[in-house]
Amino acid sequence: MKRLMGVTILGVWFLGLALGACAPQKPPLGSEQNPLVMVFVPSGESEEIKRGGEQLAELLGEKLNMKVKMNLASSFAAAVEAMGAGQAQIGWLNTLSYLLAHEKYGVEVILATVRFNQTYYTGQILVRADSGIKSLADLKGKVMCWVDPLSTSGYLMPRILLKANGVDPDTDFAKTVNAGSHPNVVKAVYNGDCDAGATYVDARGAVEKDLPDVKEKVVVLATTAKIPNDNVSVVKDLPADLKEKIRQALLEIAASEEGRQALKTVYQIEGLEKVDDSFYDEFRAQLSASGYKLEDLVKPAK
Repeated sequence: MKRLMGVTILGVWFLGLALGACAPQKPPLGSEQNPLVMVFVPSGESEEIKRGGEQLAELLGEKLNMKVKMNLASSFAAAVEAMGAGQAQIGWLNTLSYLLAHEKYGVEVILATVRFNQTYYTGQILVRADSGIKSLADLKGKVMCWVDPLSTSGYLMPRILLKANGVDPDTDFAKTVNAGSHPNVVKAVYNGDCDAGATYVDARGAVEKDLPDVKEKVVVLATTAKIPNDNVSVVKDLPADLKEKIRQALLEIAASEEGRQALKTVYQIEGLEKVDDSFYDEFRAQLSASGYKLEDLVKPAK
């Protein structure tokens, strides 16, 4: 009986080995069947992001000799979760999305974007020039337009600015609207759908082609403190040599004429600069001093 059981167990073991050998292996990362995925956040016009993102994916694929695919997330949080779930290996993340992705999933920043020769930017609060609104205090009782709650310049920093000036962003507005993107906020203020709106400086330029007089009709009421720029990040389990190849390839792309055009198309980026996670330490300290915690920002007050 013992001998029979031993034979049976041995048979099951050999069967398991055979099945394991026959199990389909996942195609290598970067192959046609398993492409390297770059996820982008929806902070601008979707068609422009897709067009620029596809150009960058093609250029990066050529540099790496790998298949690279772009994906435009439906929200800032969706981009973070895509990286956390292994559905994307590279992320073009805004500041707050990166901090969340780093804390939750160990996502690592490899490059910061450059605009106007700087790796920092600011947020702004916009109003119509004919609104009669002259100060932040005048916003009480008005309709406020926000970007996605994980937008640093279109949500977080303007809220900190408002609180510092005696305006409670949770209770002092008659109504708040999530417009979804910075250009949408500008358009909403321009059209009078919102009395005020928060965006990055200067999101009005993103709609100037369609609304040539936007900078006359929509004016800046106030600007926020400095914010570290958005970035290019990678998932933590990506091989170290591949991370470095991606970084170097993107730096080379940013230095090329075709690459510069793609970067400008996707997020009005002028260049890329090598950074690591310490780039965000000062901002983390500022966030902490303001009383905000990342977990509070993930589930903002309604």
